[in-house]
Amino acid sequence: MRLAPLTDDLARQAAALLHEGFAARWPLAWPTLSTALGEVHEALSADRVAFAALDGDRLVGWISALPTDYGDQTWELHPLVVALTDRGRGVGRLLVETLLGDLRQRGVMTVMLGTDDEDRMTSVGGVDLYPDVLSRLATIEDRLGHPFAFYRHLGFEVVGVIPDANGPGRPDILMAIRLVPWPA
Repeated sequence: MRLAPLTDDLARQAAALLHEGFAARWPLAWPTLSTALGEVHEALSADRVAFAALDGDRLVGWISALPTDYGDQTWELHPLVVALTDRGRGVGRLLVETLLGDLRQRGVMTVMLGTDDEDRMTSVGGVDLYPDVLSRLATIEDRLGHPFAFYRHLGFEVVGVIPDANGPGRPDILMAIRLVPWPA
């Protein structure tokens, strides 16, 4: 497997991978190949960073990040997808580590992401998080292989939640990682 920048010639493969990769658990994320292709074209814009994982000529995963409204020191990881047949082989970890290394070299301090729980895969999905949202969030648990556990394993921390972001009991879990040491 090799990593390379995501390019226009991989756009159709990347869109198919994104659409198929999210269809089972998050069908509304990129419900059509057209919406997925739109996301890929956004990932290829000049202000973003995107990497592809290739097995020969076959795209097995890709990742992108974009600057946020917080300025150059904070970027958002969005999206990450790995082919269903290639999950569990370290592709996602390699993509995340490569992206974080690139952003670190650019002087980015924090990378954030949101990971929705739309189908009760965590202890904060399917429940009313009010009142005392932060107490519930402090004891968050993975129940069914939610992506937040993958990101937490890579060093991201849960830094917040948007209750009901996707409807009642369907929160967006906010995570972040610091890339550079705290200033002395």
